[in-house]
Amino acid sequence: MPKKWRGSSQKRIPPDGTVRQSQLVTTFGPGSLMDLVDHAVLVGGLDFWSYDKAKGLPVIHEPRLRDAIAMRIEGSDRKLSVEKAFLAPPVGNDQEPTKFSGAQVLQFPSWMVCQKQDCRALVRSSGLEIKSGRYYHRCTGGKPSLAVPVRFVGACKRGHVTDWDWIWFCHREYEKCAAPNLRLIEGATGDFSEVRIHCSCGAWTRMADALATEINPYCRGDRPWLGEQGREECGERLRLLVRTASNSYFSQVVSALSIPEKGKEVDEAVQTLWNYLLKVDSEEKLVMVREMMPEVEAGLAGYSNEETLKAIEARRKGIPSARKPLRSAEFEHFISQPKETPGELPSEDEDFFARIAAGDRLPTGIGQVVLASKVREVRAQIGFTRLEPVTPDLQGEYDLGVQSAPLGLMTDWLPASEIRGEGVFIRLDEEAVRKWEKRAAVKRRGEELLAGYEQWASGLQDAPDFPGTRFYLLHSLSHLLISAISLECGYAASAIRERIYCAPEGDEPEMAAILLSTGSSGSEGTLGGLVEQGRDLRFHLRRAFDLGVLCSNDPVCAGHSPEKDYAERYLEGAACHGCLYIAECSCERFNRYLDRALVVPTIGHDPALAFFAERP
Repeated sequence: MPKKWRGSSQKRIPPDGTVRQSQLVTTFGPGSLMDLVDHAVLVGGLDFWSYDKAKGLPVIHEPRLRDAIAMRIEGSDRKLSVEKAFLAPPVGNDQEPTKFSGAQVLQFPSWMVCQKQDCRALVRSSGLEIKSGRYYHRCTGGKPSLAVPVRFVGACKRGHVTDWDWIWFCHREYEKCAAPNLRLIEGATGDFSEVRIHCSCGAWTRMADALATEINPYCRGDRPWLGEQGREECGERLRLLVRTASNSYFSQVVSALSIPEKGKEVDEAVQTLWNYLLKVDSEEKLVMVREMMPEVEAGLAGYSNEETLKAIEARRKGIPSARKPLRSAEFEHFISQPKETPGELPSEDEDFFARIAAGDRLPTGIGQVVLASKVREVRAQIGFTRLEPVTPDLQGEYDLGVQSAPLGLMTDWLPASEIRGEGVFIRLDEEAVRKWEKRAAVKRRGEELLAGYEQWASGLQDAPDFPGTRFYLLHSLSHLLISAISLECGYAASAIRERIYCAPEGDEPEMAAILLSTGSSGSEGTLGGLVEQGRDLRFHLRRAFDLGVLCSNDPVCAGHSPEKDYAERYLEGAACHGCLYIAECSCERFNRYLDRALVVPTIGHDPALAFFAERP
């Protein structure tokens, strides 16, 4: 309801709901389904996000990430701006809310259910009374009763979502009803098997019938978060979806660490000075700007006019710069850091500061430990899927032409968040990894994992490549270390996030490393608790070894094989909630591609299968 705020003669309407900025890039991004206090809504696309003009646009700069995404979308109908490729979600003011800053939402679904037990009418919201922001159904012979949004909608794997056609669904085996009057009966327990739809004409059906996808209607391609022009052609069958289920929205987020990249210094200098170089289109103008503005000359020192003009023209045209893949460049930057010096501290204006941990004795199998006391990560959402998540490649990038719903129609930017924190980079000994991969036991296990993967991928049109046993090793080790380190570092396990650097033998560069990091948006960093744990890696590896050797579900967990698995757990070996699964906000792969038998000795397996055959 309208509310008068102190110090103002105008009535201000508070927003229907609030979420954190970072949630608008992940959990509640454009096209997601959200429950508010009195409503169920669909978050609007980027075309319906508003920013306070007085505060300006919250642009987030990250040239490596921008160029990587631009390369992926080149040749498609999607565009990415040069000046403002990434924007932080709009910020609201609880004291003075305004419609000019925020994300618009659409009421969805439009079907409501009366909560009176002997009524349970299923009706459209347009036919209900609204009182104090709530919907009421005038039941036959009684007072109006509260109505709430129905919990089922229709969706397809391309991201489309629509109201379930309740009238058709109830009458599909009956004659057409002239005046449908529907009721949703949920039974005594509310269990899905007891949910039924009844019509006053005598027609009825079970909701469980909708699980048989082949009887469902074809999707109409509705994309209501994009507005009235959002519909597109679609040949998929609709599937019944519980709007609050975890598979209703899978955001596709690509991230990059802010690191200087060799060979791209002039591009980064031009970006930093872009406000001064925006109108420079000739060498004469560039010479004049460099002479008149000392800050420009200082920023471009060491770069010729020719290479500077080339970088300016490429940026003006939005041509993505040819760069190394995201994680390959980060891996090379980590391993090339100097050794730490006592008392050395990062400067305030640095986005990245890391040093190789002092000390010559590392645990067997570990090649390098790098302590990153200052890390900046930019995460940008490029799209989303429903029903099934799409797996990124080993560089953490997505094929944007496959199963990805767009976030906006007319926008040339993407929502992003900026995370500042710290981390520990752990690189395995490459020679030890190669020898481990050539063991007979590892090859046999790899064949089992591949067989399970192929069974899972057989039902997908565009399945990702098999990541390989090296990835299973790194991913499983990462989960064990997160659980072990969280007991000492002062951060909960859900606050530590993994970043896996994996490239098999023959790739350039060959990678076998993990980055465990923590951070938060809107802050200047963290307190160093995680970095300090990197100095005592042997202790944490021992604890991880103990956590992985025996699971509370052994021998069932240890003996699990994804090959011909009747439980359809095709993407993991020896892994379950008792040993390897962690919070999904910490894991890059939804707790898939895990097998602790590759890391430590487990019951029923050849000890040669484990990379760490003995306790470190």
